[in-house]
Amino acid sequence: MMTLTRLEPGCLTCTVWSDLESTVRYVEEWATELDLNRRMRSDPFTALLAVMERAEEPPDVRFDFYTVSRGLDYVEEIRQQQPS
Repeated sequence: MMTLTRLEPGCLTCTVWSDLESTVRYVEEWATELDLNRRMRSDPFTALLAVMERAEEPPDVRFDFYTVSRGLDYVEEIRQQQPS
């Protein structure tokens, strides 16, 4: 999943790692908010959401922008909008 994401237009980086407590950290960085929005509407992102739903503990999901951080509510908001 990470390798294919890196090939998407606008993807600056995509990394994944786990710490000693087996916590998985997954980070994507996008060139623009429009690139991120396109990603959030994609089938691969839907698959990523499905993986998170199966986690033993609720995932901590954040979308960090210069002025604000958002959570999964941002995904819901974007996926309900019509693509630009």
